[in-house]
Amino acid sequence: MPPRRDLRDLRPLDPLRSLKTKLGVLVAATVTLAVLITWLGLQASLGPSRTFPLAILLSLLLTQILARGMTSPLREMTAAVQAMAEGDYTTRVRATSQDEVGRLSAAFNMMAEDLASVEQTRRDLIANVSHELRTPIAALQAQLENMVDGVSQPTPAALEQALAQTERLTRLVSYLLDLSRIEAGASALAISEVPVGDFLEDCAQGLSMVDAAKGLHYVVDVTPDDLVLEADAERLHQVVTNLLQNAIRHSPHGGVVRLDAYPSGDAVVIEVSDQGPGIAKEDRERIFERFTRGSSSHPVGASGTVGSSGGTGIGLAIARWAVDLHGGHVEVADSDQGATMRITLPARARPAPGVATTTDG
Repeated sequence: MPPRRDLRDLRPLDPLRSLKTKLGVLVAATVTLAVLITWLGLQASLGPSRTFPLAILLSLLLTQILARGMTSPLREMTAAVQAMAEGDYTTRVRATSQDEVGRLSAAFNMMAEDLASVEQTRRDLIANVSHELRTPIAALQAQLENMVDGVSQPTPAALEQALAQTERLTRLVSYLLDLSRIEAGASALAISEVPVGDFLEDCAQGLSMVDAAKGLHYVVDVTPDDLVLEADAERLHQVVTNLLQNAIRHSPHGGVVRLDAYPSGDAVVIEVSDQGPGIAKEDRERIFERFTRGSSSHPVGASGTVGSSGGTGIGLAIARWAVDLHGGHVEVADSDQGATMRITLPARARPAPGVATTTDG
C-alpha cells in the first residue's frame, strides 16, 4: 500500500532536481525567516530577549517541515526493507522528488518489483515441481506396492508402466539440472556435423512408443535429403525431443506429427507440427518464459505449458536457451491447424557470444 499522506509529510521541495540545491534553499529559507522575525520583533520593540528565541523556534520549525519532506523517502525505504525481511514485497516508496533521493526511490521500487517477481517464480517452481514429482512417484509407488503385496504380477506391461514413470522423473530432473546451468551462466557446445534427415528420424523413432495408443503417424520431410547442420547434437536432440513430446501430448487420436527441415539462406529451419488445439497468439511469446503455462481457455500444442495435461513450464525456456546458445531462435509459427514450433539455426556453427565450443570428430 502507498504511504499515507498528511501534513507531516509535506514535500514542497520535490520539484528541485538536486539535493545540493534543496539544502541551499533550506539554509536560505531558515536564515531569511530568522532575519525577518528578528527585524519584525525589533520593529515591534519586543527586544532581543523575545525576538531571538522566537526567531530560532520558527526557523527550527521550518527546518523540520522541509527536512522531513526531503528525508521521507529514506524513512519509507527503511520501513519497506524491514517488511521485505519479513517476506512482504508489496511495499513501495512514494518517489515524487526529482533529486538524487527521488531517483534512488524509483530504483528501489524497481528492485522491489524484481524481488517480488523472483519470489513469485520461486513459489511457482516449488508448486510446479512438487506437482510434477508427486504424480509419477505416487503412480510408481502404487504399482510397486501392488507387486510386492501380490495384488498384481510383474508383467511386461506393468514393468513398462513403471519404467515410463521413472523416465518421466528423469526428464524432470534433467530439466532442473539444465535450469541450474542457465542460472549459473554455464554455456558450452560440442559442435559436430549433424545429418538432419537421420537425426529427425532418430528423434521420431525414439518417441514412437510414447502414447502409442493414440495411433499417431509421424512424417519426416527433409529437403534436400543430404541436408547437414553444424550443431551440438545432444542439445539439439533435447530441443526437438521436448517439442515432440508435447506435440504427442496434444495431438488427437490418429493425428499426424510432422518434422520438416529445409535450408533458408545460410540457416537451417526445423519445424515440429501437430494437429492439436494450437497456441493462442497472445501466448506465443509468453510461453517461452520460465514456469509459464498457457491459459485454460487457449490450450497450447507443442509447448509444454498447457494447464490440463501437465508440463512444468520449464521445457520451452530450456529449448530457447539451447537454441540461443547456437546463435539461432525458436518461435511459434503461423499454421492453419494445430501448433507449429519453428527452430532456425545457422547452417555453419555460429554460437552466441561468450559460448565456449569444442569440435567432435
